[in-house]
Amino acid sequence: MKKGFMLAAVAISLGWPATMVAKSAINGSAPRTEIGTTAVSETKAVPATYQNLPDLTYAAEKAINSVVYIKVTVEGSSRTVQYSNPFEDFFGDFFGRGNGGDSQQRTYKEPDRKGAGSGVILTNDGYIVTNNHVVEGATEMIVKLNDNREFKARIIGTDKNSDLALIKIEAKDLQPITIGNSDNLRLGEWVLAIGNPFSLTSTVTAGIVSAKARTTGGNAVESSIQTDAAINPGNSGGALVNARGELVGINNMIYSQTGSYAGYGFAIPVSIMNKVVADLRKFGTVQRALMGISGQDVINYIDTQKEKGKDIELGTTEGVYVGEVSSDGAAQAAGIKEGDVITAVDGKKVTKFGELNEILANHRPGDKISVTYLRNKKATTTSLTLRNQQGTTTAVENIDDEQLGIALRKLTASEKEELALSHGLMVTAVRDGKMKEAGITKGVILMRVNDKDLNSIDDFYETVKRANMSTDRVLWIRAKTQTGYNKSFTVELSNPKKK
Repeated sequence: MKKGFMLAAVAISLGWPATMVAKSAINGSAPRTEIGTTAVSETKAVPATYQNLPDLTYAAEKAINSVVYIKVTVEGSSRTVQYSNPFEDFFGDFFGRGNGGDSQQRTYKEPDRKGAGSGVILTNDGYIVTNNHVVEGATEMIVKLNDNREFKARIIGTDKNSDLALIKIEAKDLQPITIGNSDNLRLGEWVLAIGNPFSLTSTVTAGIVSAKARTTGGNAVESSIQTDAAINPGNSGGALVNARGELVGINNMIYSQTGSYAGYGFAIPVSIMNKVVADLRKFGTVQRALMGISGQDVINYIDTQKEKGKDIELGTTEGVYVGEVSSDGAAQAAGIKEGDVITAVDGKKVTKFGELNEILANHRPGDKISVTYLRNKKATTTSLTLRNQQGTTTAVENIDDEQLGIALRKLTASEKEELALSHGLMVTAVRDGKMKEAGITKGVILMRVNDKDLNSIDDFYETVKRANMSTDRVLWIRAKTQTGYNKSFTVELSNPKKK
C-alpha cells in the first residue's frame, strides 16, 4: 500500500523536465450579468449541463495581476574534504623531503540552488506575502509581476510555524489583492488557486472548499483550508480566492503519493495571514498566543479509547479534549484541567482542534478570552489571559543589530582552506551590546550557535530569532580564533519590551 506525503508546493528548480503537448482551443466569451451567472445568448442556446455552472472569469480577472512569480537563489554551501596526493608522496620520498603524502584539505563550493514559488501583493507600496519555505535561506529573490516587470525583493520577516513570509519590493503601479474573510467560507464553495506551477506563470485552477480547519499531522501550520483546486510545485505562496476574487487563503502544500496534484491541496486561511503579516511588520516576529494545553479532537479521543476497550462518555462528540495542561500556562491559571472538553471560545463553537488553533492564531499574548468547557458533562465558562512561550503576557520583539552590537561576514573560500574550516562567520566589528558583554571580539569566527552550524548570516539571525522566542532566551556560541583555538561564549538576550 502506497503512503501519501504532505509536500510543500514549491518548485525546487526553474526548469522542470517535462514534455508538454499544446492543444489549440477557441473559446467564446458569453456576456456576464453578475457574479455567478452567465447570460444565455438569444441566438444560441447553452447546453443544459452548462447552464448552472458558476462564472469564475470575474474572480480570475480581478485577482490575476495581484499574484507574482518569485525566483529564488540559495547560495551553495562550502565543504572541506581531506585528501592525499600520491605524486607528492612519490616525489617527496624521492627528493628526500620526508613528509610527502601528508593528508591535505581542500574546500569545495556547491553550486547555487534555484527555486521558484508564488506570492500575493498586499499593498500599494510593495509588501508581498508568500510561504516561508519559498524564501527560506534565499540569498537573492527576484519578483516578476504579471506585466513582466521584475524587481529585487528583501525579506521583512518570516514565520516557520505558519509557513508565511513577508517580503517587499520597491515598485509603482501595483495592484493589491482584495482581502476576503476565510471564516465565512462554506464547504462546497467555489474557489480559484492562482500561482505559477512548474514555472507556468499566472495559472488559474478551479475547485471547491473540501474542508476547513484541517490540521495536517506533523505540519506546523495551525489550521488549513482544504481544496481540490489543482495545486502543484510552484504554487506555494499563491492566492486562493473566492468567486468574488477576494483572497481567502495562501496556498502552501499538497497531499500526494507522486509529488504532484492528487486532489488534495491546502491553504493557510487569510484570518491567520492577517495576524502574521501585522506582527511581522510591527514586531519583526509573530506574537503567538498560547493557552498552555495539548489535546485532540474529542471524536478522535473517543475512538482511541474504544480501540483500547474503553467506553468513554464525555457528554459530547465535538470539541477539544484536554490531554495535558502546562504548569505555567494560561489554562491552568483559569482552572482548566486534564480531561476537560473545550466547546467554545468567546461564544464561538469549537468542534475540533483546528478551529481552536485558528481562533488562537488571531490573538496576541495579553489578550483575554472566554472559554467554555465541559467537566463531568457540566458546562462552565471562564476567562483567561493568553500567554506567550515564555509564560508572560508581554510582546517580544526581534533582537536587532544595535542590541547585539556585532557585524558579520561569511568566510571566503581561501580563508576556509587556510583555516581548514567548512563553515563559519567572521566577526568584523564589535560595538557596545550583548555580544561585547559576552566577551566576543573582532576577528573571532563564530562556528555554531545553539546546535546550529553557521553557513550563512541568515543562519545566525534565524537562530537568534528562535532563541529570543524560547523560554531561556540564551545563545550558546562555539567559536574559533584565527590561530585555531576553540572558544565558547554565552549571550543572554535582552528582556522583552512591554507594549
